[in-house]
Amino acid sequence: MPKLQRSQWYDLCRDMNWQFKYVTDDEVFPEALSHGHGIRPAAWWSWDEPYKISYGEYVHNQAEKEAGVYSVRSALARSRFFENLDPGWKAAIVAHYGVFAMPEYLATFGEARMGRFGRAAAWRNMALFGTLDEIRHGQLQFSFSHALLKKEPRLDWAHKAFHTNQWGAIALRNLFDDMLTANDAVSTAIQLTFIIETGFTNLHFLGLAADAMETGDVEFSTLISSIQTDEARHAQQGEPTLRLLIQQGKKAEAQRLIDVMFWRGWRAFALLTGPSMDYYTPLAHRRLSFKEFMLEWIIKQFNDQFRDLGLERPWYWDLFMDELDWLHHVFHLGIWYWRSTVWWNPSAGVSAAEREWLEAKYPGWHDRFGTHWKTIAENVRQGNIALTHPETFLIVCNTCQHPLCCAAIGAPPQQLTRDGRLYTFCSAPCKWIFEQDPARYAGHLSIVDRFVSGQIQPPDFDGALAYMGLSAAEQGTDATNYAWALEQPERPATVAT
Repeated sequence: MPKLQRSQWYDLCRDMNWQFKYVTDDEVFPEALSHGHGIRPAAWWSWDEPYKISYGEYVHNQAEKEAGVYSVRSALARSRFFENLDPGWKAAIVAHYGVFAMPEYLATFGEARMGRFGRAAAWRNMALFGTLDEIRHGQLQFSFSHALLKKEPRLDWAHKAFHTNQWGAIALRNLFDDMLTANDAVSTAIQLTFIIETGFTNLHFLGLAADAMETGDVEFSTLISSIQTDEARHAQQGEPTLRLLIQQGKKAEAQRLIDVMFWRGWRAFALLTGPSMDYYTPLAHRRLSFKEFMLEWIIKQFNDQFRDLGLERPWYWDLFMDELDWLHHVFHLGIWYWRSTVWWNPSAGVSAAEREWLEAKYPGWHDRFGTHWKTIAENVRQGNIALTHPETFLIVCNTCQHPLCCAAIGAPPQQLTRDGRLYTFCSAPCKWIFEQDPARYAGHLSIVDRFVSGQIQPPDFDGALAYMGLSAAEQGTDATNYAWALEQPERPATVAT
């Protein structure tokens, strides 16, 4: 075989499909794990991925990537690059590792499920490489964060976060379990690889890689760029799966899977990526705003793909487009205000120059958000730091597990009652997702549900911090020690009572 041209043997080795004689297809591909949507087994054999690679080529490419990324870390190991990073950018790094390191490991479950229960040999072959990719991504991020522990002890949350009941970890476990560990192969291909990996992780990894390089954080930029080159390959599993479903008359099922995960992905990345790009990245190094990245990496891409595949944009598209202007600003304000409940030091990112940048990128920002920050700044200047901390929790959504946010003050939340329990939702799409499969979501308890049911003791804010696993040394505080608030105010601000 080594003497043959690749084109002479690749297809034969890749398409090892056959008819089973001693077992049934249902026994080989249990519906709960595979979910063939009633499509006859042989029809799945037409599944064809655009990115083809052999095992030998894969090993060669990955070895080169590993050598490159670890050589950069070795070169910087004795430098003081991390100590010299902007405090806001450090917040972005510490938050990133806690959010993404463990889910990269969890993604091996989703890839391995497709590698065993995908309905075509070519698909299973590609998912095997995806499984190896995700193992690598977890190892890389655990290794890089561990190497910085002596400089930033909070990086321990790269491993710790998902083993706690911190409110963000609860929300992320809910999302990733829904998509990765409690999903079938077909749904995972569409929701993980088509929606999240070709869209939202592209936005996060490539956008932050560009910002990291601008900021001077060569190590982090090299790391996540190396990871994203893998994502771009194994993310190609989603589109051929979608095409096959549509060809076999299952367009409605495909559309529903897309609509569910696009909304869930948007809410998660608005919370995670939006503040990092628009508030944590130093002003001088912000290449684009979060909205501009969304328009370039998400809106245009998915509009083109939906059109090419004959799919519709999600039914809530207008609501999504409206939220581009305000949702992540509200999330950022909430994270900063509830900063003691997170494991990083959030950067307010609202100095005078930064406020002008935000107004230029998001016209109307001053009126919608600037007044809140002016009140906070005035309280800081007067020494009323206690007024910049919360006394209790906000209500969180029973689908996405994020705090309830709305565009207008006083807007009523979405609610429904099922089996005697009242469920509250942040939006109509989250309520709709719950209603698609109530049994999938109904048993989950949000952080507020746990507080009300008596699981958090003592039943106060300090008890909640202990329940979330946050020691006094780990609780977040303002990244710049309120330097932004101590600037000379332009005009008197109203002080909160």
